[in-house]
Amino acid sequence: MKTKEYRDDLKSKNVDELNAELVAAKKELFNLRFQNATNQLENTSRIKEVRRNIARIQSIMTEKANA
Repeated sequence: MKTKEYRDDLKSKNVDELNAELVAAKKELFNLRFQNATNQLENTSRIKEVRRNIARIQSIMTEKANA
């Protein structure tokens, strides 16, 4: 999914759905880090992508809280 589409998708969700997505992304990041530490991770750029997605989710949550 492209960045703009992903951001628009996040904006259409409510806070509970964003919270669930944030938890899922953090679990994925943990698993990716674990795989990287044990040399099982093939696509290391996925770590960077997931970290940025976590930041996007948190930014949208902050926007909704301030609105």
